[in-house]
Amino acid sequence: MRTLIKNGMIVTTESEFEGDILVEGEKIKAIGENLNESAEEVVNAEGLVVLPGGVDEHTHFNFSFKSATTRGWETSNAAIAGGTTTVVDFCNQEIGKGMIESVNNYLQKIAPMAMCDYSLHGVVFDPSDKLFEEIPSIPEIGVPTIKLFMAYKGMPYHCDDSAVFKALLAAKDAGVTIMVHAENADMIDVLQKLCLQKGQVDPIYHAVSRPPVVEDECTTRAIYLAKAAGAPIFIVHVTSRGAMEAIRNAYNEGMPVFGETCTHYLVLDTECLAKPNFEGAKYVCSPALRSKEHRDALWEAIKKGWLKAVSSDHCGFDWSKQKHLGKGDFTSIPNGAPGLQDRLQVLWTEGVAKGKISRQRFVDLWATAPAKINGLFPRKGILSVGSDADIVLLDPNEKGIITNANSYHQTDYNTYEGMEYMGAPKKVYLRGKLVYDNGKLLIKEGQGKFVPGEPFGLCYRGA
Repeated sequence: MRTLIKNGMIVTTESEFEGDILVEGEKIKAIGENLNESAEEVVNAEGLVVLPGGVDEHTHFNFSFKSATTRGWETSNAAIAGGTTTVVDFCNQEIGKGMIESVNNYLQKIAPMAMCDYSLHGVVFDPSDKLFEEIPSIPEIGVPTIKLFMAYKGMPYHCDDSAVFKALLAAKDAGVTIMVHAENADMIDVLQKLCLQKGQVDPIYHAVSRPPVVEDECTTRAIYLAKAAGAPIFIVHVTSRGAMEAIRNAYNEGMPVFGETCTHYLVLDTECLAKPNFEGAKYVCSPALRSKEHRDALWEAIKKGWLKAVSSDHCGFDWSKQKHLGKGDFTSIPNGAPGLQDRLQVLWTEGVAKGKISRQRFVDLWATAPAKINGLFPRKGILSVGSDADIVLLDPNEKGIITNANSYHQTDYNTYEGMEYMGAPKKVYLRGKLVYDNGKLLIKEGQGKFVPGEPFGLCYRGA
């Protein structure tokens, strides 16, 4: 099957030009101007922006917080509807089992359901010496990244400095990228208990008990651990000016220190947590939402490349049933919010349409850099001959309002409810197959494929 996409504005990280893309089977066969090629299907993309399919490197399907578990891969069509063709999900180590066994078990669950392509990070739940000995072997199963939680004291996945340091030492020679959720667990534990002792139980106290300093300190500490280990490190979901500056300064000093932020931290703020009638619980995520000062710093960081990617940190929790588990005790509100489908529209609307970032920078944050970080490049994240034909045709002029009524997350609320957008995907191709067409999903469960990641990704190469 050959498809010829003609007359679109093709955007990469380095250029944009009006041209054509020839797709043959699952791959991009040719890119250029006025391609004179035969094809079974010819698509006129005049007036549309042609983008690589998005790579969302931070999602949480089937993630449990205390007694609540997020929606699973039956909702992965939300990725396709939002122009994301590949997600990198977090696979939690099963207690009592190794990382490789846990990943293999999880892959068996994903395969029959996935509607987008997927790769995986390992997540440490049992920081034992046996686990650290296994880290150098995980690239053999296509997983070149491991995440450790420095927050959540008392939870099974909390990792102390010793665990992070051992992981860094074990990972560096194998090209495994260590990722950390950087918040000071002890500070948070004390502040949470103080709030509860004072009867401060509403969602807003989630932010009060997780001020920017807990992230600033822990990010700086993680950087020193990486420096001592002589290893790269990647800080996930950066939210504060101080944490961003610590990453920027370390990189400028020659250290392989990198980070990302997420869409909600770019557009929402602490006041969302103060909404009445327990509405604030919808916005409980960790780290907590910040003030405008921090949002402005994050926009500067993604524009200038100090932070490398913008992810969704998608967590498909319900508000009425699951978030309400924390009514009367904010520490029991499941952390996280849905956002997988909305990443493109939020970042394009608030970034490109409002002139904060260029279209080329958008492509890097949205697709190319995440693919590089996770060892998926150049198969994913780029419009290039030989790459997978993951292609989005975006109408930059379409306007509308984000609403849960049009969401495939299957949750009972949308994080960005009521937000006006400018720009929407019209057609989405996954490995050359049309899977979304003008609001209609053409994808079935099981059509997504596992994409093994290669070790020694961007955090080792620096670009």
